[in-house]
Amino acid sequence: MIDINLIRENKELVKENIKKKFQDEKLPLVEEIYELDKKYRETKQKMDEKRALKNKLSDQIGSLMREGKKEEALKIKDEVAKMGEDIATLTQDEEKLSQEIKTKMMVIPNIIADDVPIGKDDSENVELKRFGDAFVPNYEIPYHADILNTFNGLDKEASGRTSGNGFYYLMGDIARLSSAMLSYARDFMIEKGFTYCIPPFMIRSDVVTGVMSFAEMDAMMYKIEGEDLYLIGTSEHSMIGKFKDQILKKETLPITMTSYSPCFRKEVGAHGIEERGIYRVHQFEKQEMIVICEPEDSASWYEKMWQFTVELFRNLDVPVRQLECCSGDLADLKYKSCDIEAWSPRQQKYFEVGSCSNLTDAQARRLGIRAKGDKGNYYLHTLNNTVLASTRALIALIENNYQEDGSVKIPKALQPYMGGITVIKPHK
Repeated sequence: MIDINLIRENKELVKENIKKKFQDEKLPLVEEIYELDKKYRETKQKMDEKRALKNKLSDQIGSLMREGKKEEALKIKDEVAKMGEDIATLTQDEEKLSQEIKTKMMVIPNIIADDVPIGKDDSENVELKRFGDAFVPNYEIPYHADILNTFNGLDKEASGRTSGNGFYYLMGDIARLSSAMLSYARDFMIEKGFTYCIPPFMIRSDVVTGVMSFAEMDAMMYKIEGEDLYLIGTSEHSMIGKFKDQILKKETLPITMTSYSPCFRKEVGAHGIEERGIYRVHQFEKQEMIVICEPEDSASWYEKMWQFTVELFRNLDVPVRQLECCSGDLADLKYKSCDIEAWSPRQQKYFEVGSCSNLTDAQARRLGIRAKGDKGNYYLHTLNNTVLASTRALIALIENNYQEDGSVKIPKALQPYMGGITVIKPHK
């Protein structure tokens, strides 16, 4: 959520930002909010003036009664009672206007960074840099589900019976490899100075609406029937939510945390759920990182965070690239974002394995995350980034370490988590 002062003082900036995100249907909201805010402030001023006068007259009543001017005191008392009714009405009007403004403000997108490329959707994202050689071997690399099946490592038939499409069983060496990656990602981030956390896997609706837009929530979140709880789509939500309505001490900043969690996603949209493989599924595991910092530090943290993911994947012998998200591909709360994509030697193209985002103070305003400064309380900046998402990282790992004989090399970084073995071999 943006600062209301932007609409009060620079409506055109807000409108231009909406146009950059190709959300012209939201343009009328800016004028609506502007007029509602004017009415809100007028109502508040009237209420404050009446309340001040009421207090002043109330003080006079006591003085008049002591002076024996009972009739005059009673007349003022009637006037004060009428003022009380007016103040109650104005208070109701103020609360109604405040809620209406907040509801509309929640739909206005965050102001994007000046250097964000302008584009309608992810097809217009811009490649910034590649890391590692995108190598294609001179032998065929099968589809990832077929590779996993040679290890007896994937069972989607059984998960179809228990849970339906979009779920899976990982078995044997493949399950162990998936867990090894997550354990390595955890320790990698701890070594970077992040505090390890296992958060709640369900959160309330006021946290959900604090960390993401309504459109994202509808497309992603599973609601627990009969309760005000949602299954998390990423642990960033519960980790940022941990600081809801808190005023943090400056000496505790920055807060840097890394978390493990299962993630649950409806995956509603054009892409759909993958029938055979595990690229787009309803459930996976994830190591995440978040930072809560001073506003002036968020740009430098953004650069550090996406580079951590690049470093981790290079340690797994996976070539990656950084892709700058264009304006139309940015979720409403994001100021700036980039995807990290892994090389697929089978498809001979890159695919998304993580995303890093700077949300400036948009989440903090929704959730009330502030710090106490010399000139009063102020909103902090929040950032999040995928360290490793289990299923997509597993695909990238096995494709880039697949050998001609069907075996998969274990990267050196993972060998301690795999009991020291250097290769896993398919079942005959």
